[in-house]
Amino acid sequence: MKNQNIILAKFAGFCYGVKRAVETAKKLKNENPDKNIYILGELIHNTDVIHELELLGIKTIYEVPENGNGICIIRSHGEPPEIFEKIKNAGFEVVDLTCPDVKKVQQRAIELAENDYFVVIVGKPNHPEVMAIKANADRYSKNVAVATTIEELKEFEPAIKSHKRVGVVVQTTQMVSSLNLIVNYLNTVAKEILIYNTICQSTSMRQAEAKELAKESDLMIVVGSKKSANTTHLAEILKNCTKTIHIENDSELIEYKDMLNNARNIGITAGASTPQNIIDKVIETIKGGI
Repeated sequence: MKNQNIILAKFAGFCYGVKRAVETAKKLKNENPDKNIYILGELIHNTDVIHELELLGIKTIYEVPENGNGICIIRSHGEPPEIFEKIKNAGFEVVDLTCPDVKKVQQRAIELAENDYFVVIVGKPNHPEVMAIKANADRYSKNVAVATTIEELKEFEPAIKSHKRVGVVVQTTQMVSSLNLIVNYLNTVAKEILIYNTICQSTSMRQAEAKELAKESDLMIVVGSKKSANTTHLAEILKNCTKTIHIENDSELIEYKDMLNNARNIGITAGASTPQNIIDKVIETIKGGI
């Protein structure tokens, strides 16, 4: 269809935490060309960025070796305290690029645990950010639970009911709807609740803007890794508003040829770990015709 109207969301692509992590990693290599630079786990959930860093000589490792030398970067999701120790003991210099917003959640969880709250972390148990938040809280309390649904939290109901106070923190990239469901449930079983809505501002603004854009669009395109929590949540939210597709890059657009050709107003947004050049290529490909 000709005369298509393509609108890119203002809050699309790298958030400041991701931008900071990628730029600092590159700067470290530039300033230390002869040193080994490692990142423990993928710096961000984007294959293209990981590949770009590897070409610069910045290697991604998934386990801490017994012995090492050079710099080891802690990624934006953070790591449990014991991993910091393990890296130092192996002989690496540690550079901590945990997102400042994630650090705040860790600190809130620690404060709640120290003050004898039953700590509820609203997030995905196997997500690296959540694992690091829980590990920090676990050092100060045995009463820590992770859940994104009421069903997941129900197994802790007896412990929550017997506890005087419950404290809630949230994975920075979670949906506010998940937080609301958990809080509504806790209101029926907990004696006293303290809630910290630690969903980062970037995530909140991205989701709110995309929902508004979806109202004016026949089709929404979400660009970003399928492994990225904030990107998949964005796609989930928008699917309730209008036709939505989630792609990692422009090569997947051909799968949605008919849908694209039949859309007059196309809205585009992207996850916090999606580089601008990938977003630009998607727009360019659509404009060129599928």
